[in-house]
Amino acid sequence: MASDELSAVVACTLVDTELKTQRERWIDLGLNFGLDREETGDGLRLTYRSHPAVERELQELVAVESECCSWASWSVEHEGADVLALAARSQGEGIAALHGMFKEAMPADPAV
Repeated sequence: MASDELSAVVACTLVDTELKTQRERWIDLGLNFGLDREETGDGLRLTYRSHPAVERELQELVAVESECCSWASWSVEHEGADVLALAARSQGEGIAALHGMFKEAMPADPAV
């Protein structure tokens, strides 16, 4: 998504129950398959061990995030055979919001 297409409003449109479910899915994925969380100049990069089920879950989670948090662009990319990377990018206040997201969804001491 081009930066001029990102929503100017930094807000999530999920309701409480949906937000809780989405959060729990991110935490479960990060605890079981997470490798690293990196804050970038334009957002956030999360890496996971590559597996077809992990990729499916990431794609499903990103589809929800793309709808509820349209102020950011979301993508899942392969990095070699063993790593999947989630890139979340934004601009302005969206960058700070992304930096604050997913802290619980990635282990504090990632397994490599």
